[in-house]
Amino acid sequence: MSTTHPVALIIGAGDATGGAIARRFAREGYTACVTRRNLDKLQPLLERIRGEGGTAHGFASDARREEEVVALVDQIESGIGPIEVLVFNIGANVPASILDETARKYFKIWELACLGGFLSGREVARRMVAREGLAHKGTIIFTGATASLRGGANFAAFAGAKHALRALAQSMARELGPRGIHVAHVVVDGSIDTEFIRENFPQRYALKEQDGILNPDHIADNYWMLHSQPRDAWTHELDLRPWMETF
Repeated sequence: MSTTHPVALIIGAGDATGGAIARRFAREGYTACVTRRNLDKLQPLLERIRGEGGTAHGFASDARREEEVVALVDQIESGIGPIEVLVFNIGANVPASILDETARKYFKIWELACLGGFLSGREVARRMVAREGLAHKGTIIFTGATASLRGGANFAAFAGAKHALRALAQSMARELGPRGIHVAHVVVDGSIDTEFIRENFPQRYALKEQDGILNPDHIADNYWMLHSQPRDAWTHELDLRPWMETF
C-alpha cells in the first residue's frame, strides 16, 4: 500500500550520519526508507524512528549490484511512494599504503563509494524526471569526504573513489538541475562522533567537549536545509567541518 507521505531513501543508513539523516527526514513527515547490506543492523534505527513517531522501512541491499538497486527503487516506488529525496551515504574508507594496496580492494572501494552512487542516482533520477507538473521534482545528495578534495597518503583508493563521486555529482547537477532535480555534494571534512572514533582515536574523540568533532544530528540538519532550499538559491557543494579543523 502506498503512502501519502513523501519518501526519503537513505542508501547506507549507518549508526551515525546515515541514521541521523533518516531520523531528521522522518521528523519532517517523510517516510524513511533505509538500506544496509545487513537488515538486522537496521533494526535499532527503525525502532528509534518509529518510537519517535515516524515511519520507516528497512531493506537489505548491496548498492554495488545493479539488479538489487533497480529492484529496490521499483519496490519503494510501487509499494511505498515516490522517492522525493535520495541520500547516498556509503563511505568505504579503508586506508592502505600504495605499496600494499591490492587491485581487488582498490576496485571494491571504488564500487562501494562511486559505482553505488551512480547506480542509485541513475535509478532514482529516472523516476524523478518522469514526474509531471512539479517544478522541484526531487533532491539527490551525495556524501563526500576530505578525500573528495585531496588525496592523502595511504588513501589512494578512497580518494580516487571519492573524487569520482564528486565528479558524478557535478555532472548530474549540470544535467538534471534544469529538469527540476537538485543534486548536491556534501564534503564532510573531519572526524564524526561515532563509536569507531571513540574506540580507536580517543584523543580525537576527547575534542567532542570542545565541539571539535562533527555531531551527526548537525550534519543531518544541513541535509534537510539543502532539500528545503528554493530553486533560485540551490547549493551544489557544501563543506562541513568543526571550527578547529584545518583546511
